[in-house]
Amino acid sequence: MHIGVYGTGYLGTVVSACLADFGLPVTCYDRDEIRIARLQQGQLPFCEKNLTDMVRRNVRVGRLTYTTELAHFTSRADVFYLAPDSSRQIDEAAEEISANARPRSVVVIATPVPVGTAVRIEQRLQETKQDLQVVAQPMFLTDGCAVEDFNWPDRIVLGTGSNEAVFTLKQIYRPLIMRGVPVIVTSPSTAELVREAATAYLATKVAFINEIASLCEGVQADAVDLALALGLDRKIAPRCLQPGTAFGGPFVETQMDSLAQLAVRHGQALKVLAAAREVNATISDRMADKITTLLHSVPGKEVGILGLAFKPHTNSVAQSSAVQLARRLTARGAHVRAYDPVAMSEARQELNGTVKYCETPYAAAEGSDALVVGTGWPEFRDLDFDRIKRTLKRPLIVDTKNLLDATRLRAMGFEYVGVGRS
Repeated sequence: MHIGVYGTGYLGTVVSACLADFGLPVTCYDRDEIRIARLQQGQLPFCEKNLTDMVRRNVRVGRLTYTTELAHFTSRADVFYLAPDSSRQIDEAAEEISANARPRSVVVIATPVPVGTAVRIEQRLQETKQDLQVVAQPMFLTDGCAVEDFNWPDRIVLGTGSNEAVFTLKQIYRPLIMRGVPVIVTSPSTAELVREAATAYLATKVAFINEIASLCEGVQADAVDLALALGLDRKIAPRCLQPGTAFGGPFVETQMDSLAQLAVRHGQALKVLAAAREVNATISDRMADKITTLLHSVPGKEVGILGLAFKPHTNSVAQSSAVQLARRLTARGAHVRAYDPVAMSEARQELNGTVKYCETPYAAAEGSDALVVGTGWPEFRDLDFDRIKRTLKRPLIVDTKNLLDATRLRAMGFEYVGVGRS
């Protein structure tokens, strides 16, 4: 069975490499000749944990190939994954594949799309007499651990009315099914709604724990201990229940927008979702207010920020709370100095020269009135804090991720301020 993956952005690269690692021959298609050439050499345009090694390994043994020739791509594959990073490209991708695909080929929509997309595409293909089987399969991949998420998913959701397509995809996912990963077969619209609802629910959890964290600060409680106690309840679970910054990522806002618009079209009011989005939208302002209070005022003050990516092990700054905080602080007159292990190039495009970028975390701390942990990179735990204390104007650390050891830092003479912690 030969697999074709349409798109070599973040999603397409992850899906193609992981499927090739199952031992399947995979061909990726993209019009971008420069990107294709770089991928053939194992050069990825983004950072994702363990992905570069996986791509290089599968390219080397010939299981993973890349092409800009659409006819070659469509003529070889039995199953196509539509995986462009934007849902706006899905219709075009489906039309290009359908023109030359073999009859009864399976077309899997992996890109997060609005509810009803798979049904619309299948109807359009039927109108043009294209005998293809369309499946909506939401991918629950998290930046920074996408390879792990693909290989150890909580579930596989297949939205289709075709038993033949389900049989084919179960063959592809046999390594996962043999491990006991459950497969849920449902309608295409249900599968698409699962993805949007999951995103909205996780955003709601993040919003809830951050509101509780604010309450903890007012009553001298510890939000980290509270979140641990809540998360040990099996009905709640600990994931996305850590107090800190807002829920972010490249697809988050578009999926919540899509869900909200769907509700409006059907006369429904998603009040909980609206409240969660409002809370998430105000978290960066709340952090900026906290820093302003600690510094008494921020105009002319130097603030160092460690981390700009929206989460560790990725260079994506989409909906990054650290980038949003940098914007808030510079708008208030602060001079921001920032460091990130891999995401500074992407952050430059977002922040438009308003921030000074530093080569090391120590350079970000040097001369700063406060040092802010913006992304939970594990390496920040192992910094030389004696050196950092000597270079800061004031030994103040604001930890928006509750990453660092508060007891140790306070014993060293730092003013340590976490989120929801006394």
